[in-house]
Amino acid sequence: MGTAPRYILVVDDDRNVLEVIEARLSSAGFKVYRAEGGPEALEILATRQVDVMVSDVKMPEMGGMQLLTEARRMHDELPVILLTAYGTIPDAVQAVKSGAVDYLTKPFDGQELIRKLKRIRISAAAAENQVPTAAAAELEKVESPAMQQLYDLVGRVAASDVNVLVLGESGVGKERIARLIHQMSRRSAEPFVVVDCGATPTGLLESELFGHVKGSFTHAIRDKKGLIESADGGTLFLDEIGNVSPEMQTRLLRFIEERKIRKIGSLEESDVDCRIISATNADLVEDIRNGRFREDLYYRLRVVTLKVPPLRERREDIPLLAKRFAEDFCRTHELAPVKLPSETLKWLSAYPWPGNVRELKNALEAGIVLCRDGVLRRQDIQLGGLPEQGTLPREKESETLSLEDNERQTIIKALRRSGGVQKDAAGLLGISRRAIHYKIKKYGIDVKNLD
Repeated sequence: MGTAPRYILVVDDDRNVLEVIEARLSSAGFKVYRAEGGPEALEILATRQVDVMVSDVKMPEMGGMQLLTEARRMHDELPVILLTAYGTIPDAVQAVKSGAVDYLTKPFDGQELIRKLKRIRISAAAAENQVPTAAAAELEKVESPAMQQLYDLVGRVAASDVNVLVLGESGVGKERIARLIHQMSRRSAEPFVVVDCGATPTGLLESELFGHVKGSFTHAIRDKKGLIESADGGTLFLDEIGNVSPEMQTRLLRFIEERKIRKIGSLEESDVDCRIISATNADLVEDIRNGRFREDLYYRLRVVTLKVPPLRERREDIPLLAKRFAEDFCRTHELAPVKLPSETLKWLSAYPWPGNVRELKNALEAGIVLCRDGVLRRQDIQLGGLPEQGTLPREKESETLSLEDNERQTIIKALRRSGGVQKDAAGLLGISRRAIHYKIKKYGIDVKNLD
């Protein structure tokens, strides 16, 4: 199969659909083969060069999923785009996880199909001489079953072009997962643009995302390119998407559906082709029930959902992470390598880490600065609310109860050290203010009475 898709096999049991798609693709310069079912499609795959297959999901005799499996046996790297009615989106999502490149919901815009085919063409040409990336190698550097399962999904999702929603507590590494997906995708040579929806004031977010033209409001002294437009061809990462206002949710939904943007103060629209990855530590389902988040936007964002486990549920990875963070910090700051004794690694692995990977990284970096003789010891690691030196969670009790009790006591100690100021306590723990608010409520902590 050539690297740039030119020969397209279209499979659908509706002859009218075949004729419409063939006309669209032929006018765009593609050579089109038509098949009215799975068996005919397999015959074409066996006898002719096909660069991309576009197939309906629901067909008699042989459905799109079965065709995908049979086609991949014949051509294991054949890109497949699925066509699906709205009610069969779960089938298409499962197909994406099984190896399809993407899907389109009927009725679809023919131009959108052409854009997807051109994206495959560009990506295939760019990847012709590509060697395995550092991102792909990172997927092998975990010990815990939870992360192995997550990274397996990351590898499969990266090969597609669907929107992804990454869930997890504050500090677990949601942005890192998003970057891995981008780096392993066909868009890796294009921009990865981060939008911090939680830190950007609502009044500025619209301008940040969509851009504006000169004179559109008081301080618009020049035209500004928005972050969505900056992500054209690449990936747009919407961090803390749960904090977006209702007005912005409406604008985002329209962009996702139409893939067009209009700058503030402009009458013209422009096309933008970017993949969208969102992340949040909020319970969006609960927000939908309470009217704080649009259900239709939620389903557009979460075509595939990835849940990043907290560090306490992947303790097997802590020694590996600790060594990597220590090596990276020493290399970046031109310091002599630091050793982590087994006693230190054992203590690190037992601590509950309410701030997750972010807290672990911050604790190690601070400890390296304080350590002596090039050895990082337990007493060098200083964090608000740590258990007393040498103490470890009791192993005979229920793990969940033990971890929750440790986390509650850790938060209380951090609040005591910060004089009850939640923002400062969150800083000591390496977690966000939103996360500490949630945990204070979860554990019923009385901030005014910490004695």
